[in-house]
Amino acid sequence: MTVIEILNLKCGGCANTIKKGIVTIEGVNEILINLNTSEVSIDTTDELVIQLVKEKLSSLGYPEASDANTVLHKAKSFVSCATGRMTSKE
Repeated sequence: MTVIEILNLKCGGCANTIKKGIVTIEGVNEILINLNTSEVSIDTTDELVIQLVKEKLSSLGYPEASDANTVLHKAKSFVSCATGRMTSKE
């Protein structure tokens, strides 16, 4: 498993949006999201897949912890969170 620490992860709605976004990336079959540690774990060590996942996370508003957390990221994560809450089956 590869673990990516991210920013702006707040709730299950965020996690739902992240799962839906990442599962579309070929090469990712299992996704674990830890709300307490703001970590996303994926079942790959393929560097290309990891890079694609990081780019997708950033585009959803959840950049890697070592990256800049811009106003745009924060705004996108707010929208992603709300969307995830509305589409969650929880």
